[in-house]
Amino acid sequence: MTIERAYLFKRFERFWHWSQAALVFILLASGLRLHGVYGGLHFLTALRLHLYAAWGVSLLWVFAIFWHFTTGEWKQYVPTRNKIGAVARHYAWGMFLGEHHPHHPTPQHKQNALQRLAYLWLKLMINPLLWISGILLLLATYNWLPAAAWAAPGRGIALAAWAHTAGAYLMMVFVIVHIYLATTGVTPLAHIEAMITGWEASEK
Repeated sequence: MTIERAYLFKRFERFWHWSQAALVFILLASGLRLHGVYGGLHFLTALRLHLYAAWGVSLLWVFAIFWHFTTGEWKQYVPTRNKIGAVARHYAWGMFLGEHHPHHPTPQHKQNALQRLAYLWLKLMINPLLWISGILLLLATYNWLPAAAWAAPGRGIALAAWAHTAGAYLMMVFVIVHIYLATTGVTPLAHIEAMITGWEASEK
């Protein structure tokens, strides 16, 4: 087996990745506290922490969207069917048999076909669901929405609360799968090291 290294992740990408990861973990942890999953943290403290992290990740996303479009990196997320069957097979059982990954990342094609679909789903479905529902909940928290919106069962702010919770659990599933797949490189830490140094190691 020959190991090939390529410089894939620029400094901003690495900063964006780890900053977003920290803020998402804060959002998930504080959100679970707000839902009463665990105790030990005052409710209002958890709410403030949740709001500060939400503003932080929203600002980060604005910069990330600007960066992606000005650098052309948005093309990395355009769906493709190239080797999608081979990649799916690799994740399903090929990697457990010691087979090489069918996708070889390059600066022009960092993501494989399944990664592109997963990130597209995150950016076009999960993130907007959290944004829109979160903004509605924020408006209601500061009484910038009519009181009737709170009381309307099955619609209005109640629907926004359910949507926000659903989006949060979808994000949690994405994070869990993301962390697991991060350990499936040529070594268990190869993908993680790539997000620290920018250099990705892959099998040739």
